[in-house]
Amino acid sequence: MSIDIHQLNDAVRDFVTGTLHVQGAALVTAEGLPMVSTLPPGLEEPRAAAMAAAVVGIGDRIGAELQRGDMQHILLEGANGYSILTSCTSDTLFLVLASREAKQGVLMLEIKRMIAQLAQFLG
Repeated sequence: MSIDIHQLNDAVRDFVTGTLHVQGAALVTAEGLPMVSTLPPGLEEPRAAAMAAAVVGIGDRIGAELQRGDMQHILLEGANGYSILTSCTSDTLFLVLASREAKQGVLMLEIKRMIAQLAQFLG
């Protein structure tokens, strides 16, 4: 079964435009290669994908070393908002960029729903 990039792209775009306070999102491989994204202007897709994979790789090692189990998500809170990294499938990661106004609980529920949809598309 081949991956339908148009379907993935539409789903990510709809997530960004339809989720309150979400400014961008990207589906990337665990190796840090971009698949599809809707990112804010000035943010380079290859660079964002590489950084997402690097952070998740470090998070996985920390979780294992500190005996916390498999990484579920990583939340980076900055002065301008949130970056949330979540495992989608064993081979993919989902990056979400949100403003400071985002309600974290609602956002995490929306991300979980999106990951379930993306995982279906990825098989």
